[in-house]
Amino acid sequence: MNIYVGNLSYKVRENDLQGVIEEYGQVESCKIIKDRETGKSKGFAFVEMADDAAAAKVIEELNGAEFDGRSMVVKEARPRN
Repeated sequence: MNIYVGNLSYKVRENDLQGVIEEYGQVESCKIIKDRETGKSKGFAFVEMADDAAAAKVIEELNGAEFDGRSMVVKEARPRN
């Protein structure tokens, strides 16, 4: 399952976020989206997990949780159009 993680602090690194989510199961990929021109974080990421049950638990438990001083938005990612 692909998970959207929003409202991240601009200081959060991919390995920090991956470490938090790996407490629930194996993470296949973790990608913080960055501005093409500046290379700075846009404040959201996509995390891919193979186990849908673990991904559902991540969404349930981490949505609204505080991480690095901000309340995260965690939900299933919508497919690209």
